[in-house]
Amino acid sequence: MIIYGKQVCLHALEQHSEKIKTVYVAKKGILPKELFHKYHNSIKFLEEKWAQSMSKGGNHQGILVEMEAFEQSTLTEIKKNDFIVVLDGLTDVGNIGAIVRSAYALGADAVISAGVKQLNFAAIARTSSGAMLDMPFMISANILDTFNELQQLGFTFYGASMDGENVQEMTFDTKRVLVLGSEGKGLSKKVIAKLDHRVSIEMKHAFDSLNVSAAAAILIHRMGYAIK
Repeated sequence: MIIYGKQVCLHALEQHSEKIKTVYVAKKGILPKELFHKYHNSIKFLEEKWAQSMSKGGNHQGILVEMEAFEQSTLTEIKKNDFIVVLDGLTDVGNIGAIVRSAYALGADAVISAGVKQLNFAAIARTSSGAMLDMPFMISANILDTFNELQQLGFTFYGASMDGENVQEMTFDTKRVLVLGSEGKGLSKKVIAKLDHRVSIEMKHAFDSLNVSAAAAILIHRMGYAIK
């Protein structure tokens, strides 16, 4: 896959050298000296028009990296963890990337994307500032099958909902799953039926809701520390 943008590319070059194939440079001085020397044999210089073409008009900031295709984690690997975030029907790569970034930074162990058939992993890597390259992540074809497996292992399911309990007043089981619905539809009915608890964020002013990625960051932070 090809990623672009300074932050995500430098992260990949610094932390995932074994996956790097080619480094495309369209701006002089974009690479720190140590990285320039490290990848000297893998660097190709591009004219701006070709960089724009490769990034499909995106803001490449003078650097693109071709790396091995993103390898999803398996449910067998993910269910060994304690704190899992499940995305129910989210498709916007900006929101997904922001959630993955918050999940990685704030202590969740893995992310499962359910209710979708495929995702643009390169875009999510970019919008997560590279966190996706370090975070166990998978697409689940059948969310109920996934829930059933996790339920058998003793996980407790908490769903983000406007009518839920105030997250600030709750404590959480060690083996826990936070489920986030899409902004347009919220949690699906089949997911709601599987929840053990609904959680919400108390608002200081009258307002409908937060962006799903902002809400995710708050909920993940709280659920990362308020353990029974």
